[in-house]
Amino acid sequence: MYSLLKWISRIGINQSQKNKRLISAVNTIVGRKPINLDIYELATKHASVAKTLKSGFRESNERLEYLGDAVLGTVIAEFLFKKYPLKDEGFLTEIRSRIVNRESLNDLGKKIGLDVLIEYDANRKNSLSHRSIHGDTLEALVGAVYLDRGFRFCRKFIINKLLLPYYDLDQIVKTNPNSKSLIIEWAQKENKEVRFEVVEIKNKRHFKEFTVQVFVDDKPVGKGHGTSKKKAEQDAAQKSCEFLDL
Repeated sequence: MYSLLKWISRIGINQSQKNKRLISAVNTIVGRKPINLDIYELATKHASVAKTLKSGFRESNERLEYLGDAVLGTVIAEFLFKKYPLKDEGFLTEIRSRIVNRESLNDLGKKIGLDVLIEYDANRKNSLSHRSIHGDTLEALVGAVYLDRGFRFCRKFIINKLLLPYYDLDQIVKTNPNSKSLIIEWAQKENKEVRFEVVEIKNKRHFKEFTVQVFVDDKPVGKGHGTSKKKAEQDAAQKSCEFLDL
């Protein structure tokens, strides 16, 4: 009996410590302590550790992710609409997509520290083989903030804590997403030979990171990284364009 009580007490202490860490993390990332901690706990719960309720519903962060995706897209759309009053719909859509694309949100999720908060089953490789776990959790966090604090606060959180500190909008606007095509066209006009070569592939825990080097007439120009060969080539092409002043 004593051992059972001691075991129950130990579980309570561990849960309390876990809650304190989550409260501290939310306060750091969001700027306020949570009102409803359960929402944030759910936001960090990946589908691989989802609990099945009596109703048969599997409780994970996927519903919050759905909500957060909608709120995030709305706030970014409104911000860009007001910031660029003379730009057309195509421009606004393109810039928004560069901000909220999956790779961008994954990077942002890691930068704000979500990688140490996410609950997941590392042994279930199939469910973690996709590369969106950090971005998905970020969207779930936005959904949690929206439910916990309301739209006005959530809007300020997205703009002041996520968008402005981590995105250089001027650079995003100047960046040509088709940098690879641009440097190939330049090489053809200048009668130069350009090639893209994968020089390194790193096996991360849940994904691969490719490193691509651009060579112009066998001379190294720009080097880029990405979670796929295509993305690494685009990153390398963009840096090469900057180096060549294209």
